[in-house]
Amino acid sequence: MHWLYIHGFNSSSQSGKAQETKRYLAAQGRETDWLCPDLSHYPDEAIQQLTHIIEQLPEPPVLIGSSLGGFYATVLVSRFNLKAVLINPAVNPSQLLKPAINTLQKSWYGDSTYIFTQAHLDQLIALELSTPHYPDNILMMQEKGDEVLDWEKAVAYYSDCHQLIFNGGDHGFSRYRMVLSLIDHFFTNT
Repeated sequence: MHWLYIHGFNSSSQSGKAQETKRYLAAQGRETDWLCPDLSHYPDEAIQQLTHIIEQLPEPPVLIGSSLGGFYATVLVSRFNLKAVLINPAVNPSQLLKPAINTLQKSWYGDSTYIFTQAHLDQLIALELSTPHYPDNILMMQEKGDEVLDWEKAVAYYSDCHQLIFNGGDHGFSRYRMVLSLIDHFFTNT
């Protein structure tokens, strides 16, 4: 079973959680199950990249989405009826990123830069869902100490989904390594 890891805003396949996922699978002899493309900063292109990967695989993958990647995973669950684990997911990212319009953005991993525009925002708005589809397929994990996203918005938006809420932590989800076996269990036993 392929694990498609979907990184967050201005992140990449080199992110800590993406690499931790890769190590977890490799330790079990499942290194070929890890997929993590470096996504376009344009939401439409990112969804097209992910859709292409999903459609090319011989069987449906499972998704892990972090932050903006959690938003993208929610969109993909609605389109493909996939299972997903969301790590500190972005809810209504267009609202969160509205102040970023016309600002220079830099990748966390590498030197690439771009200007975040109204076009980026419009593409996010077009992808937003009023409620998550297939809530039984989604496990939302949230740390209350997330300094970037309002954890209560995620709890409310994903209220019909499986949830694990942790005290403390941060936006990077400090206990990620400790929950990988729980993620694996969710994918294989629900």
